[in-house]
Amino acid sequence: MLKRILIGLLVLVLLGGIGMFALAWRPALQPIDPPRASSFPDALVAKGEQLAGAGYCATCHTAKGGQTYAGGFGLESGFGTIYSTNITPDADTGIGRWSEAAFIRAMHEGVARDGTHLFPAFPYTHFTKVTDEDLKALYAYFMTRPPVKAEAKRNTLPFPLSIRALQAGWKLLFFDFDQGVYQAQAGKSDEWNRGAYLAEGLGHCSACHTPRNALGGERTGALYAGAPIEGWLAPALNASNPAPLPWTQDDLYDYLRSGASIHHGVAAGSMSEVIQGLAKLPDADVRAIAVYFADRNGSAAQAANADQALAKAMAMAQRDPGVVPEHGAQVYLSACASCHYNGGAAPLPARPELALSITINGPDPGNFIHIVLGGIGQKDGMPGAYMPGFGMSLNDEDISALAAYLRGSRTTQAPWNDVPAAVAGARKQSPAAP
Repeated sequence: MLKRILIGLLVLVLLGGIGMFALAWRPALQPIDPPRASSFPDALVAKGEQLAGAGYCATCHTAKGGQTYAGGFGLESGFGTIYSTNITPDADTGIGRWSEAAFIRAMHEGVARDGTHLFPAFPYTHFTKVTDEDLKALYAYFMTRPPVKAEAKRNTLPFPLSIRALQAGWKLLFFDFDQGVYQAQAGKSDEWNRGAYLAEGLGHCSACHTPRNALGGERTGALYAGAPIEGWLAPALNASNPAPLPWTQDDLYDYLRSGASIHHGVAAGSMSEVIQGLAKLPDADVRAIAVYFADRNGSAAQAANADQALAKAMAMAQRDPGVVPEHGAQVYLSACASCHYNGGAAPLPARPELALSITINGPDPGNFIHIVLGGIGQKDGMPGAYMPGFGMSLNDEDISALAAYLRGSRTTQAPWNDVPAAVAGARKQSPAAP
């Protein structure tokens, strides 16, 4: 009897293995001789450059201090570090021997030229919505970049998560094989659909702004509800965003085009790199993305209360910290007030108003702490604007007190929890802090 049970179990294991192999197997596509850069039309390459900006491909495929698109950037997945690949046309370590068909398959299906499955840190679940026409332009752009020889770094995923064949099972759970290229929604304008195509496809905005489940899949029921990423918080892009003023089409356009919105603040962290990538797009495309998200976040319904919300925020902003004895108020007065104080009925463009900032109104102090520690460079947010980092001049107690003071004096939100621990954790991550 025991022998029969063991044989049955062995048969089940063998059948399961065969089934998994059949599920995971994808054919390798033939390598090609690297095409000459001159074989691609200039117009196609120029279009590909714009699209690479829309997908901010350089952000993930360029290691800090490394050569553009040569890979090696470490992405923390929650399961281990996954390093981005070299997408320059180097024949040995890049995609120089990838055919156009191999490139399109990788983008649409998450399968490499050799038939192995790509980890979903590469957001093919979004790129599958991109048209072949646009992917051909992207291919032309990457194949005309300078080839860089850069060997792939070894991922740190533990066994068995490191087995690429198991990604076939992940795809069954979280990848819609029948989804295909983005289809325009009836009843929406061409501009709205263009914005949706860019945001949901190459822009893969929900990859950062949507929380994930225990297996790393996006929680579709919480689309654009905000999510932690690399120590920062990608804020909600839906109606749950806690900003005092609505993110209107104009505010979104200003922010995406220039890196700053007078009613919301400036871009920082990895969002700065997104803004730099979007700079490649024409105004019409950036406006289309703004139209799409303004519709998703319900800003039109909040418009009637915008003037009242602005007046309330500006009244908070004019509180005199000089008469408040608490430590955080004194830190604000000495380190922040000279640049952030607004005395009128509306903020000045060059003086980001903290009472309106999502970093102060948000559910997590992480973004605020990172900005205080590391500052905002001239290339990060509003052109020409600069905020020095205070990681060397303010200690953890100073920053914790400042965070508590601004949260209490500039918002009606509940106090943040355990700010000192958040400051200590952020200081360990900040290259600008000792």
